[in-house]
Amino acid sequence: MAGAAAELGRELPAFAGSRDPSAPRLAYGYGYSPGSLRELRAREFGRLAGTVYLDHAGATLFSQSQLESFTNDLMENTYGNPHSQSISSKLTYDTVEQVRYRILAHFHTSAEDYTVIFTSGSTAALKLVAEAFPWVSQGPESSGSQFCYLTDSHTSVVGMRNVTMAINVKSTPVRPEDLWSAEERGASVSDPDCQLPHLFCYPAQSNFSGVRYPLSWIEEVKSGRLHPVSTPGKWFVLLDAASYVSTSPLDLSAHQADFVPISFYKIFGFPTGLGALLVHNRAAPLLRKTYFGGGTASAYLAGEDFYIPRPSVAQRFEDGTISFLDVIALKHGFDTLERLTGGMENIKQHTFTLAQYTYVALSSLRYPNGAAVVRIYSDSEFSSPEVQGPIINFNVLDDKGNIIGYSQEAEAGELLELRLCHYTSVWATRVKLCLKKKKKKKKRKAGHVCGDNMDLIDGQPTGSVRISFGYMSTLDDVQAFLRFIIDTRLHSSGDRPVPQAHADTGEAGAPSAESQADVTPAVMGRHSLLPQEDALTGSGVWNNSSTTVNAVPVAPPVCDVTRTQQIPSEKAAGVLQGALGPLVVTNLYLYPIKSCAAFEVTRWPVGNQGLLYDRSWMVVNHNGVCLSQKQEPRLCLIQPFIDLQQRIMVIKAKGMEPIEVPLEENSERTQIRQSRVCADRVNTYDCGEKISSWLSTFFGRPCHLIKQSSNFQRNAKKKHGKDQLPGTMATLSLVNEAQYLLINTSSILELHQQLNT
Repeated sequence: MAGAAAELGRELPAFAGSRDPSAPRLAYGYGYSPGSLRELRAREFGRLAGTVYLDHAGATLFSQSQLESFTNDLMENTYGNPHSQSISSKLTYDTVEQVRYRILAHFHTSAEDYTVIFTSGSTAALKLVAEAFPWVSQGPESSGSQFCYLTDSHTSVVGMRNVTMAINVKSTPVRPEDLWSAEERGASVSDPDCQLPHLFCYPAQSNFSGVRYPLSWIEEVKSGRLHPVSTPGKWFVLLDAASYVSTSPLDLSAHQADFVPISFYKIFGFPTGLGALLVHNRAAPLLRKTYFGGGTASAYLAGEDFYIPRPSVAQRFEDGTISFLDVIALKHGFDTLERLTGGMENIKQHTFTLAQYTYVALSSLRYPNGAAVVRIYSDSEFSSPEVQGPIINFNVLDDKGNIIGYSQEAEAGELLELRLCHYTSVWATRVKLCLKKKKKKKKRKAGHVCGDNMDLIDGQPTGSVRISFGYMSTLDDVQAFLRFIIDTRLHSSGDRPVPQAHADTGEAGAPSAESQADVTPAVMGRHSLLPQEDALTGSGVWNNSSTTVNAVPVAPPVCDVTRTQQIPSEKAAGVLQGALGPLVVTNLYLYPIKSCAAFEVTRWPVGNQGLLYDRSWMVVNHNGVCLSQKQEPRLCLIQPFIDLQQRIMVIKAKGMEPIEVPLEENSERTQIRQSRVCADRVNTYDCGEKISSWLSTFFGRPCHLIKQSSNFQRNAKKKHGKDQLPGTMATLSLVNEAQYLLINTSSILELHQQLNT
């Protein structure tokens, strides 16, 4: 039985056989000839070559022709400020109005029923409703309005409660199961004379699990047949559609929510920073506005309290000049999406087909003992696209059923260019992961915040891993992801899980020129070894006055780590007697350029940031963003050598002439610039056009080499919960977290065995 489970876990189920034969047939692709989806990917998304992108719920991707069409539009037309009076301004105004009509048509409605108010995104649209809704505060003569939201709502919806609390309006979270029960019971509260305004918010699709909630709730709540809470009054409904409309059609003629916030980059990737609030015209007159900005006033006087708002609802709420070029880009987004896919219904079928297959495959993965490899958070069982969107949220388990921290899987996924994201919604995490309030508060006291890498506290998870599909996702993406899970969790030899590595620094890599990652340099015969300090004399080492220099001696390097290592004499250099036997430093590596190949030495000076010149330089792109092997694997082919006597670094790469870079900056000509390393601000300087041209030629794109300024001090972060003595905080170069990383030989042997397998 266990053997059969293991066999099933290692083999992917057939794509065609992953569905219930009795279920309605779904479509993969968009009705083109076989292989044309791959052709579409190659033509429109060539930048995805070698990449598996699975974070479409976070942001989907724009196509090449979409961007080209928009760029051509800008090159051929002159668009002025729509608030001005000129030919170019009128062109902009008319084009923006046409885009409003196009948006409404996309959602199967018209300007007779809805108004489009442009915002910076769905979050800004939600904030607008929270601030403008006609709330009635609690008082002696009124029970006040109610703000209710589904507990499975996005953070931005939950954040609306702070606005209502400030004006003494009650906020009530409603669990999905409570609303299901209320729907079954039917209407119980009825007072047609009470017109107290209440607002109920819920997502059409959960950002956490992808579950889809009934659009029928809109009419049921508004008509009084369904009550989120037992309070009489007039209910308005806000449908958070940002996640839902990214892969599905929404018919607002059939499901007339009062307020519908959306973000356009979730639909077709570009432009970002632009969303809209679709307001039903019957609810629009109720919205109240206090502040008025440019373009929203028909007339006003600066010297007295006189202000007349513009008659148009959109113009009244769009403060200042809207991002009109981005609005114009929407037309090209809608056109391209329709041309490439045939419409949102096709996207809905295609993305769900991929999600359903992935769900079936993940659910079938088993350890040799029959234990599940993953725990998927979903109540829908992916039975149809009506109840489930193309999102899968899960945690990876070990063979005993314990949850493996999500950041560990996400970091491993990044190395394979799998874009995995962990969800941080307070309510979803609490409900889906069965975390009680006390545990949630305990995690916060332990230092956990949304978005950090603290994934397990006292063995309890703080989050999970989410993957999601977009209209350009393919079966190849899915199978690459599944192979990743199988390869990392189910060992093909011996049918056992891959052992988990644990390190304090978060930097990893093997010390070889072909596979260098960003590691601090030392390989140990056993475990932690404190370097012996031995002053260098007569070595020709250049000593900077601001740097304390010591030498670290090491034992002769091991030639073949796959052989059983013979321990040298305890009297050899670099040997200490430890509790478990002799500890030997066998190899010493530094990485002068972050993420590039290692430079192996036998003796080397130690400075106040660790080994002298270890990760003092890094390669950045044209925007000044640090490159790592995750984005540019060929960094491992860059081989730096440091000559301390000549005070130069020689850089070599196959097919390139060697180039020299001085070890220190020329203070008179150096221009300091700001850079970032692991969320830390660092002062750096550019090493010049010559090395920049060399790197750009090698990588085939603009690059620069920068070095941390010698007079800049970057301190290591204090570990949460650990006391730090004053003046003992380590200073860092461009490393991720720590000055040193010690790797024992047994870990290297284990890695080699797994790679060979």
